[in-house]
Amino acid sequence: MKDKERIASQISKLEEKYKDSGQDLSSYLDGLLYQRYLTYWDYIHLDTLLSIQVPRTHFPDEEIFIMYHQITELYFKLILHEQKQIVDDKSQNLEFLTEKVNRINSYYKALISSFSIMIRGMEREQFLQYRMALLPASGFQSAQYRMIEIYATPMEHLVHHTERHLFSSKNTIEELYEHIYWKKGATDRATGEKTLTLKQFEYRYTPRFIRIAKQLKDQTIYHKYLGLPEKSRHNKAFIEALKMMDINANVNWPLMHMGSAHRYLNKENAAIEATGGTNWKDYLPPSFQKVVFYPDLHSKEELNNWGKQWVDHIFNPEKINN
Repeated sequence: MKDKERIASQISKLEEKYKDSGQDLSSYLDGLLYQRYLTYWDYIHLDTLLSIQVPRTHFPDEEIFIMYHQITELYFKLILHEQKQIVDDKSQNLEFLTEKVNRINSYYKALISSFSIMIRGMEREQFLQYRMALLPASGFQSAQYRMIEIYATPMEHLVHHTERHLFSSKNTIEELYEHIYWKKGATDRATGEKTLTLKQFEYRYTPRFIRIAKQLKDQTIYHKYLGLPEKSRHNKAFIEALKMMDINANVNWPLMHMGSAHRYLNKENAAIEATGGTNWKDYLPPSFQKVVFYPDLHSKEELNNWGKQWVDHIFNPEKINN
């Protein structure tokens, strides 16, 4: 009898749900009756997923290179998924915010620990040959990673450190964006000319970056922290989670790239130019960029030593495993 009552209750709830749709419940039940069973491969679009690795050369390791970057972009999407929930939340519930930041750190941890696939998982000679077929494409052109930065912190924190003292929140988003730190990584140091890699990237994504930055004006994760009640702003677990996110994004993750670049692009003490012409030796070291999402949370000593472990990392990249 209880089962019949439960089913009757569920049917009543379904009738209530669908009554405003213009169709009665019977029509929806017909659709359910005719519908095929869902399979795992259909649900995650497995055949499509496995078909989008399309190498441009015949070197076997190029497929590893493609798959790893696709995996990376999916992790970036997971990070953005959590960041958007933080930004959209109106409750300022500390437990909720801490959980979301911890999730972000778990994604970074997986990314950082997986980077050995790039550092040790490909033959160097293959890489140096098939990379020439990828010009001028570059991992520099990851739009999702730039969005992660924009969600995390105000634009004035992303201005190149040599010019950061000249700007503040009073500047327009357009002014701040023009001086964002990563542009120097794809600009010829001698002539000041932008590389084709940067020109393509800006043409494709600048309107989107500007729109997102304007939507997030005073609404970034950093502002979420500042808007918390004073007691919550001093919560140790939340502060440590934010600091770990900062270090993962701006120290540990770039350090893994340094390890990969050093393995594949250093030859007899002479640096090989990266795809797209990015200045990787100047652009990747976190101690050179000094990008910090939440500067108020770090001590003066921590900021002074920001990313300085990169020298040790070059010789032992497996040490970065947080």
